[in-house]
Parts: sequence; C-alpha cells; structure tokens
Amino acid sequence: MNAYLDVQHLTKTFGALTLFEDISFSISEGQRVGLVAKNGMGKSTLLSIIAGHEGYDSGEITFRRDLKVGFLEQTPRFDPDESVLDACFNHEGNDEKVLRAKQVLTQLKIRDLYQPMRQLSGGQQKRVALANVLLTDPDLLILDEPTNHLDLDMIEWLEGYLARGNRTLLMVTHDRFFLDRVCNSILELDNHTLYAYRGNYAYYLEKRQHRIDVARAEIIRANNLYRRELEWMRRQPQARGHKARYREEAFYELQQKARQRIEDRQMRLKSANVYIGSKIFECQYVSKAWGDHVMLDNFYYNFARFEKMGIVGNNGTGKSTFLKLLLGIEPVDAGRFDIGDTVRFGYFSQEGLQFDEQQKVIDVVRDIADYIDLGGGRHFSASQFLQHFQFTPEQQYNYVYKLSGGERRKLYLCTVLMRNPNFLVLDEPTNDLDIQTLQILEEYLADFPGCVIVVSHDRYFMDKVVDHLLVFKGDGVIQDFPGNYTQYREWSMLQSKEEAEKAGKSEKQPKRDYRNTSKRKMTYKEKMEFARLEEEIAQLEEEQARIEAALCGGESDVAKITEMSKRLPVLKELLDEKSMRWLELSEIAD
Repeated sequence: MNAYLDVQHLTKTFGALTLFEDISFSISEGQRVGLVAKNGMGKSTLLSIIAGHEGYDSGEITFRRDLKVGFLEQTPRFDPDESVLDACFNHEGNDEKVLRAKQVLTQLKIRDLYQPMRQLSGGQQKRVALANVLLTDPDLLILDEPTNHLDLDMIEWLEGYLARGNRTLLMVTHDRFFLDRVCNSILELDNHTLYAYRGNYAYYLEKRQHRIDVARAEIIRANNLYRRELEWMRRQPQARGHKARYREEAFYELQQKARQRIEDRQMRLKSANVYIGSKIFECQYVSKAWGDHVMLDNFYYNFARFEKMGIVGNNGTGKSTFLKLLLGIEPVDAGRFDIGDTVRFGYFSQEGLQFDEQQKVIDVVRDIADYIDLGGGRHFSASQFLQHFQFTPEQQYNYVYKLSGGERRKLYLCTVLMRNPNFLVLDEPTNDLDIQTLQILEEYLADFPGCVIVVSHDRYFMDKVVDHLLVFKGDGVIQDFPGNYTQYREWSMLQSKEEAEKAGKSEKQPKRDYRNTSKRKMTYKEKMEFARLEEEIAQLEEEQARIEAALCGGESDVAKITEMSKRLPVLKELLDEKSMRWLELSEIAD
C-alpha cells in the first residue's frame, strides 16, 4: 500500500514529563486510524506535531511528496471579522466551491455564509473549522475531537461522509460508536509506548485485553523468579566471580520487569450513603422562550425516584436551558418546578469550572472534602477518589496549570461527585474525557443510588447509563420515550418507514377530490424510478438486517467484521438518500 505518513522514533517531553518515547508508526492510503489514550498522555500533542504546529525532541516525520494534509484543531481560531464563507476557503472560493460549501455547512447547521465569525458560538466555529477541512479535499485528514459540538444527526452524517470512498484519516475522538463505524485501525498510547491494532474499536478492545492479560502473566512470572533471585543475591558473598556476574546483571533486568504495573481497576466505586426522598421534582406546565424561539411550551413532567433520564435533540432545541430552569439558574416564563426537600443537586455544566491555576490537584478536591462517605463505615479519601478517576499520586501533586483540557474536565467531574449529591445533572459530561474515564463514569452512574439527568450526544454512553429519554424536537415539542438511544433510533426509523408506506398507499388510491387540479401527475420516468426505489430500499434493508445479525452473532473472522463494519454506515447513507427520494416521489399525485 502507498504510505502517506511515516513516523519513526518520535519522542516528546515537557520538562520532566515524558508524553511518548521512541514511538513509530505509518499510515497508508485508505487507512482510517483512531488514536486513543488516557487524558494527558499526549493525543492532541501528537496530532499537533504531525500537523507541523508543534515541535518535538527527536525522531523523523515523513509525508509522501506533495501530500495535502487537512488539520482540525480541538479549539480552532479565526479572524473574527471574516465571513463564514471566507473562513471555509481562506478567501479563495469560486461559484462551484460555494455550492459545495452550502451543502456541507447545511449538514452542520450553519446556514448564513456571510455571517461574521465573531457572531458564532465556540461550537459553531468548530463546525465551520470542520467544514473548512472537509472542503479542502486533503489527502490525509487529521481530526482532533471532530464530534464535539455536533448533534446526533450531524454525527451520523459525518460517520457516513468519512466512511465512504477511500479516505485516509487520523483522528482522536471519545465517541466509541464513531470509532467503531469509521475506523479500520486503532493506535493506543499507553505508558509512553504506542500499540497498533488492525481493526475497528470492537476488535481493539478484544486484542487490548489479550495484550494486558499476557503482560500481567509475564509480570507475575517475573515476580516469582525475582523472589528466588533476590534470595540468591542475598546469600552470595560481596565479591562475586566472573561466572556469577552475568546472573547479577540479569537480576537487575528482572527487577525492573517485576516492578512494572498494569492498571487493574477491579473495584467499582459504590456509594451507599446517598438518601433521596420519594418526592423528586414536578415540572408544572413550564414555558420558556428566547424571543420568538420557543424552548418549552406548557411542559409537564413528574420525575420519579431513582430515575436515570437522558435528554437528546439537535443543538438549540432547549436541552441545556431545561437543566438551567430546573436548577434555578434561568427563570421560567410561566409554570414552576416543585422540587423535593431532600434533593441535593450535583451540576456538571458545559462551561466547566474556573480553577486556581496555582493550586495543586489534590488541594482542589480537599477544599471540598477530605473524604467521600460510602456508607457502612467505609469511605474514600480525596487521594483515593482521584486515583479511582486515574489521577496518579504524582499527578495529584501537579499544579492545575499543567493539566490538559481533558484532565481539567476530569478534575471538574471529581469536584462535583465529591460533594456527595443525590441528584446528578450532567450537561455534556463526555466532551474531552478519555474512554477509560468514560467507562469509570458509566460504572459509577450505573451503581449510583440517586437520580440522574444526562444531556449528551455520546450514543454509547447514553445506552449504558439511561433508562428513558426526553427527545427535544424544537419549537417546544418534547417526546417522552421509554428506552435508551439505540432503541429510540430503531423505533424512530420504523415509524418513518410505516409513515412512508402509509403515504405511498394513500397516493396509489384513486383521487376522489378533483378540486385541486394544480398538482401534476407523475411522469412515466418517475413511475419507473419510484418502483425501482421500492425494490432497492427493500434489498438494502435486507442487507442491513443480515449484517447486523452477523455482527451480533459472534462472527469471529476479523476481516469480515471489519468489512461489515465499514459497509453499515454506507448502507445507512444509501437508505436515507433513497428513502428521501421515495418520499418526494410519493408526494406527487398520480
């Protein structure tokens, strides 16, 4: 295969901190590579180095000659006075490019091409930056958290866009569904070392566990041998002969291996010391609007004890506003929230928390509490709690200003949980958190004996945590759905299909009302297309069902799994496209 990028023996340090050391890898044409690691391990730094935005200590980075590289930064920067269109094309747009820009920006919910960038929110600017990278048609896409600030529809569109064709990309994302459906290779940064896996995210999880099991077995074996060799070392006289010297040297190598540590976080953090009464809150016919933009319209909901609710919907439909109304941060226009006396909210906001940069991590948490009460006489100290959320003892005594963006979000999460609330309100908690931290948080919420409301675009996280949804559809319309996100998506697609079938049947019936003579009849060509679409949609749905059944059935062939995982988003894109055209044709009178 044609190598687009070759990285050899790359090392990067910040003072005494080593991010990665002597790592090597290459990316070939058509490879879609996901980079995963804990927060603070250097994922964004590595992307920035490859893109030429940051230096490194040693090593070589080689691109194929004349390779065009597109880089999406985690926090892009723009000239505040330039328009959206200029930001997309660096002032070099022609009529053909503008037409294409409209298509991509519309998918990303950016509709005013001439709006100054200073008027856009941070999330909107990230989406313009994403459009910029996609529209420049690079040979190699380097994407840092591309799904941040995208709603679910946009994420699914981007999945299909990146999975189509022979695109080559390297990206960092915490979205595990996105990784699974887009990537065909995974790189993992762990303990300064890089590990490569040829497969999607599900394949990576399987092989990573195998690697850890093998490494753990080797460490146990080294420890057993080390104890015997240590006894030998202690028995020997201080002056050893040449014959024993090789064994002494081997002892020190063995000692280094025996002292290795593999993360083994088997204990789940379960808090039994959380009490919440039977009355939680009642949303009594609440209304809220910003000008003409209606968020809530006479909305009623009675929240049950121990409920774990997810809130989903497109950006701007009122999800975060609902949380702020519940917490009293924003006033309601009409109605009220009646909240139980025992409720103690813990609020994790999108905006985050402003820290004292000169404080140490451990002191930030100790300012809230020295320990968290787990009930039954058990407790976690502040240090133990931080360590559970993957702050090593060394990191705990680091200053806040040294933390990465993801580590700051993780510390903010710890400050919320250390207050021991009985009702957690989490607004986009998954943004910028590494996958390992997300897994810890999922376990914590699954065992949490209080109430939870989560706003998130992370579909995997929502499936693991919530038992039902409020779906914000815009203009004050809110649907209550009993199930998780995947179940809602499947139900929604089934509903759309049934409605389309009903629409098709009604169109085929003879028209009894001849008053509306302005509707044109379907042409012969359109009738042929309509019939062909019905057959194609049925075939695509059958293929989709067949692949999903195979993936769920424990198919063991890695090549087949990878091929099927790549095919699924393509099928979905084709189904959406053909179903939309089928609906258009079904609306034309016979």
